[in-house]
Amino acid sequence: MDAQTKLVSSNFAAINLYNSLFRELHLLWQFTGRDISSTIIPPILFIVAAWHYVQSSFSELVFALIYGTLFVWLYLFSFCLSNQIAGVEEDRINKPNRPLVTGKISVQGALVRWFLSMGLFTFVGWYFGVLEWALICQMVVILHNFGGWDKYWISKNFLIGLGTFAHLAAVWQLVTPITPIAWRWLFLIGAIWSTLVAVQDLRDIEGDLAVNRSTFPIAFGETASRFILSLGFGLLPFIIHFILMMPTENTVSTLLCDIVLAVFSWFIAARIVFNRSPKEDHHTYMLFTYWYCLVLASAIVVL
Repeated sequence: MDAQTKLVSSNFAAINLYNSLFRELHLLWQFTGRDISSTIIPPILFIVAAWHYVQSSFSELVFALIYGTLFVWLYLFSFCLSNQIAGVEEDRINKPNRPLVTGKISVQGALVRWFLSMGLFTFVGWYFGVLEWALICQMVVILHNFGGWDKYWISKNFLIGLGTFAHLAAVWQLVTPITPIAWRWLFLIGAIWSTLVAVQDLRDIEGDLAVNRSTFPIAFGETASRFILSLGFGLLPFIIHFILMMPTENTVSTLLCDIVLAVFSWFIAARIVFNRSPKEDHHTYMLFTYWYCLVLASAIVVL
């Protein structure tokens, strides 16, 4: 083989490698892109809050951000992948642009990636010293997507709250041991997700009915569910104030956090009642994830 042939062969291999890598990254985005604001950004903000709380060095923050982002990405990827493997039929109704529905990847290919991600997730949890939280997250993934716990609103919502609690606990622990004030934040945020996450089910009623899933809106009726969820978001600013903000110093920054979070909560409460369509309900849920980002950003300010 002459030098020119070797060069052409080498370039061809490099192009194939680039195309394969680009395809995997594109698939990764298709599987997880909708959930960045609920599962990737908030833990990153909580890492910064933990770092600010203990006043550690900037280099420790950088490493914690790298480790924490890898940890929560593996949780998100393993959850979304298995969720879409188990939910192809309902995705044909609710989310027809997902890669398994469109045929961009086979179920077998998705399963191979899921097993690899779960194995890597276990290793990363052990290596970073947060194995207990990784195992809890994996339990959530398996029970929710393969154990049938997503079929009933109580178990479904509980698992989502537990997963939120576990991965936030993990990223805080990457920075510093969990303190009493951190436990308060973890338990309340987990409880909020367990109770108010039902807002995401308003957009998926048709698909959930098709697979006999009893979500909160299906179990209690759409009208009653909208009233209950709206009431919950209406009361949320008071809960946040008395449990998270009030125990800290009463500064101008704390007051501003209270005001911004209250405005967001009440805006969501109004949208739940007045904006009724799958598209509008999706936007309302996304606003909830933005509120979630804001409440953890406020932890940087008040802790």
